[in-house]
Amino acid sequence: MGYFSVENLNISFGGLKAVNNISFGVEKNEIFSIIGPNGSGKTTIFNLISGIYRPNAGAVLLEGENMVGKTPDRIAKKGIARTFQNIELFANATVMDNLMLGRHIHMKTGIFGGAFMLGKRSRAAREEIAHREKVEKIIDFLELQSVRDQFVGSLAYGKRKLVEVGRALALEPKVMLLDEPSAGMNTEEKEDLNIWIKDIREDYNMTILLIEHDMNMIMGISDRVFAMSQGQKIVLGSPQEVQRHPEVIKAYLGEEETF
Repeated sequence: MGYFSVENLNISFGGLKAVNNISFGVEKNEIFSIIGPNGSGKTTIFNLISGIYRPNAGAVLLEGENMVGKTPDRIAKKGIARTFQNIELFANATVMDNLMLGRHIHMKTGIFGGAFMLGKRSRAAREEIAHREKVEKIIDFLELQSVRDQFVGSLAYGKRKLVEVGRALALEPKVMLLDEPSAGMNTEEKEDLNIWIKDIREDYNMTILLIEHDMNMIMGISDRVFAMSQGQKIVLGSPQEVQRHPEVIKAYLGEEETF
């Protein structure tokens, strides 16, 4: 079904089918967007992919390997990273430290184990330097140089969302899940984010799954769009095909942001 796929995913909460027999495949380096009204099951799918929830049935496959049953940390090590609808950063740590935390799955000597001892570079210190160099490249890439030493809690909301994207990048994933990345951003920040997502795909050879309410953004950067409502698939196709689909239009009636 593709480089990455979900197959026949199902999960129920208290008798309510939150995700009902959902399947789709995503190609390598594709930007694949999932849309639907609030409560349609979009974030639940991300929670199933990343191991926060375990499905009642179905599979989550990355390069043919099933992720179901693995812990979130193990899934991250296998190459799936995500951001969250509600920011999951350490507010009382700096931008640099938050991004370094994203390197933890690659560290052999602990997150901040590196130290200069008796003027000699220990193995831990050399490892930390190498990780910091990778993080510095991400800081440059996302133009976060001016805030690298600031506490995340002191940053504007849009900037914090960008730091979370940076932390996901620091994991060096094969697949990145972006959950409402533009929420809280102004128009200029959203335009910059569009460019960054495209650049992440190109520069980092990344496959991106995107949940987003901003339809202008969806139409502008998605290769394909999966539309769902009440836990079920409506249609999968090009942005233009999905935009014109009568069931998609019907599902969005009454929503603040329609097509």
